[in-house]
Amino acid sequence: MDVDLVDHDYYARHGVPHEQLRLLRANSPLYWHDGDEELGWPGFWAVTKHEDVVHVSRRSDLFSSYRELALFDESSEEVKSLQRLMMLNQDPPEHTRRRALVNRGFTPRTIGTLEERIREIADKLLDEAATLPQVDFVRDIAAQLPLHVICELLGAPLEDRDKLFAWSNRLVSTDDADEGPLAALELHKYAGELAARRREDPRDDIVTQLLRPDGNGDFLTDHEFNLFVLLLVVGGNETTRNAASGGMLAFFENPGQWERLTADPALSHTAADEIARWVTPINLFRRTATTTVELRGQTIRENDKVVLFYASANRDEDVFDSPDLFDITRSPNPHLAYGGGGAHFCLGSHLARLELRILFEHLARRFPTIQQAGPVTRLRSNFFNGITKLPVTL
Repeated sequence: MDVDLVDHDYYARHGVPHEQLRLLRANSPLYWHDGDEELGWPGFWAVTKHEDVVHVSRRSDLFSSYRELALFDESSEEVKSLQRLMMLNQDPPEHTRRRALVNRGFTPRTIGTLEERIREIADKLLDEAATLPQVDFVRDIAAQLPLHVICELLGAPLEDRDKLFAWSNRLVSTDDADEGPLAALELHKYAGELAARRREDPRDDIVTQLLRPDGNGDFLTDHEFNLFVLLLVVGGNETTRNAASGGMLAFFENPGQWERLTADPALSHTAADEIARWVTPINLFRRTATTTVELRGQTIRENDKVVLFYASANRDEDVFDSPDLFDITRSPNPHLAYGGGGAHFCLGSHLARLELRILFEHLARRFPTIQQAGPVTRLRSNFFNGITKLPVTL
């Protein structure tokens, strides 16, 4: 079978290879994908069915994020030793401890208190966008909302959002191998300075909360806190930005759904989840088998690379009726855009849903005749399913 699920250039030209994934779900749901010696990565098992993505996600004992890291690309031992300090690349019990400490700032109740502030931010951004001669939905709206919210969460000066945006872009860039580590160092230092300021001047923000010991006296070390900020800036910015941009494009391509939303903006509640399912802003994560495992009649051997394709799981015909139909009233909607459950379920899922719901509710009320005004360009990445440019007229 001639399948390539990781070609960055394909993603830049076309987006997620849904036709290939559909073929695999029907014929080879657990598919051995050949590696590329020239690019330096081995073959891997492509997991394409919803049920299997959930299974692998929930069995950290069998499929490790720590052993060879959670990102697709191979890393040197030196890089792996550093990356394993990040929660994304940890397994229980260390991951469980770290997650419990940071969960304090991301409970549904805590996030719910941000709703009115996020509404204010959304209106302010739309006011500003309306004054621009040309509007790029990605740059001027989709990227700005999560950046403003992250500054709000961190208690960081709003004028720092451009730095956070630049660091985030450099961290996920596939064009320059040196940029990511440099950006990580700069952001790590920034987080340390932010923590130092909060220790001297505690405030009612997530930074102050996370720097305090929990009920058992446990706390994040300086290094753990800095790495968490790095993860928050990338995860909280890139995913919501890409979901919002991809969601707007989905409405342009499905104008009937936009008419439904403008007629009843309260549908933004279910629309937020359908946007997440449809776009699936994070396409894949990697796990590594810790022992020999049988799955779908195939033998996965210890240390085999196992890659979860969330975009495929979110179009699984066994789970979703008419999966290739964008339907903002879809309910239930058991999508895996925020992960397949288990230890690594997205910490910011409540916040992402809230941001998407508010943004599209406000857009539908204020700019019901928004239109696409030029061609779309896509991110050159097999990891983030992203759009880099989407011209619109409000």
